[in-house]
Amino acid sequence: MDALLFDKDHLEVQSMLQKFAKKEIEPLAAKRDEEEYFDWDTHRKMAENGLTGIPWPEEYGGAGMDYVAFINAIEELSKVCGSTGSDLAIHTALASWPIFTFGTEEQKQKFLRPLATGDKLGAFSLTEPSHGSNYKQLATRAVRDGNDYIVNGSKVFTSNAGPAGIYIVFMLTDDKVEGDGEGLSAFIIEKGMEGFTIGKPERKMGIRGHVVASLNFDNCRIPAESMLGKEGQGYEIAKRTLQGGRLAMSAQALGIAEGAYQQALSYVKEREQFGKQLKDFQSIQFKLADMAMQIETSRLLVYQATTLQQKGMDYRVASSMCKAYVSEMAMKLTTEAVQLFGGYGYTRDYPVERMMRDAKITQIYTGTVEMQRIEIAEDLLA
Repeated sequence: MDALLFDKDHLEVQSMLQKFAKKEIEPLAAKRDEEEYFDWDTHRKMAENGLTGIPWPEEYGGAGMDYVAFINAIEELSKVCGSTGSDLAIHTALASWPIFTFGTEEQKQKFLRPLATGDKLGAFSLTEPSHGSNYKQLATRAVRDGNDYIVNGSKVFTSNAGPAGIYIVFMLTDDKVEGDGEGLSAFIIEKGMEGFTIGKPERKMGIRGHVVASLNFDNCRIPAESMLGKEGQGYEIAKRTLQGGRLAMSAQALGIAEGAYQQALSYVKEREQFGKQLKDFQSIQFKLADMAMQIETSRLLVYQATTLQQKGMDYRVASSMCKAYVSEMAMKLTTEAVQLFGGYGYTRDYPVERMMRDAKITQIYTGTVEMQRIEIAEDLLA
């Protein structure tokens, strides 16, 4: 299947990714889950191997590859650690991509370059306490004051918040416009600015090695040149950024499911019950066959949508289909993997329970599966 999806260069990168994930990521996965921390050493190693800037041109410090290679990186890393998959997905798809796509040349040199080289980590902040999926109605505001904007408000569930040095933040810049997104603008905000503080990390069910926290703005003064795109363009930027983000999160879900499947497959080949190995029971064989089919179907969805994105074609509905189908598949498959392990699967001695917890978030962030069904249905009925 890989030979059909990837060319020679992609296959070489995939081989490197698999070795890197096995050597550098997998040994720390359980520890990061238990202790809930962002691992800077791992981030630096990813940067040294060009993973933090895979799809960006070399002139901006990137590896000069494409989005297919990036999506494959998320898949391979997530097979062994969902948290690491989240770290890189947010950093590249949600923080770096909008700067590359909508930023000025000066912004690309100032912000995209350190993100691509891995000198800094990127974050994306849209959700607010009273507004989750409805990002047309936000309360955080940026009011023009000469050559600056004064920002007040708060954000929640910001991935990479704390370790990140560069944040893409969405807020209202027009008090007269409410509810239709026309007054929404995007800004690039750096960590450490006066009036900008970061809350305590959230205590989560899964991806516990991936830091999520709130952002607070109290008369934070930011320069007008920090605006990304044009004033009032925030809705378009958020919508297009999240489309690509859904591909990354679908790849994460796919990787988590594959990792759980591989663990379960190895286990049933070794485990004996009632005098024979689990793999010899037809009911177990049927489960494994169903799991394999679901994974391959999901891979085709993910890489078909990614190819559309790579070719500059409309992939809006394809990304929604990926997000809904693959995330639900991952939740179902990781639950089945735990079941195949029996009581052992419910313990932390085996990674499948962590994978099941990690899979759940893929049904929620960058747009819930319910929101994706709305997008798909609207397109069908149009």
